[in-house]
Amino acid sequence: MRAVIQRVTEASCKVDGKITGQIRTGLLVLLGIEDSDDDEDLKWLAQKIVNMRIFGDDNGLMNKSLMDVNGGILLISQFTLFAQTKKGNRPGFTRAAKPEKAIPLYEKMLAELDLLTGKKNAAGIFGADMKIQLLNDGPVTILVDTKNKE
Repeated sequence: MRAVIQRVTEASCKVDGKITGQIRTGLLVLLGIEDSDDDEDLKWLAQKIVNMRIFGDDNGLMNKSLMDVNGGILLISQFTLFAQTKKGNRPGFTRAAKPEKAIPLYEKMLAELDLLTGKKNAAGIFGADMKIQLLNDGPVTILVDTKNKE
């Protein structure tokens, strides 16, 4: 799994002009799923998302987690995070999991994030043409890959 985690002061997702999810202070998480991903990847990444200390403390240092600031999560499926760009100018997406594998893992991730945060988090609609609006705070943008746990 790959995630682009953005600290935001607000974010929302619209599909066909209707808001499917929105948050104030929190994290916009773009989630890419590949065929080799499993529940172990999901649980590791979910823990990383909710516990990553990227929110400012009283001294302006990034010492607080999403949990510390009672922030929300907007989870968006993003198969293009597995784009292959080595050959030509048109990206390939063969590493991205097919919907029959990706949808259940995406739904499990949302449920796991709800469980860890103790609240219902916001989401887009898997496979839909989504319009994402955000106000990146910082900006703070972190890339996390479960196959490269740096």
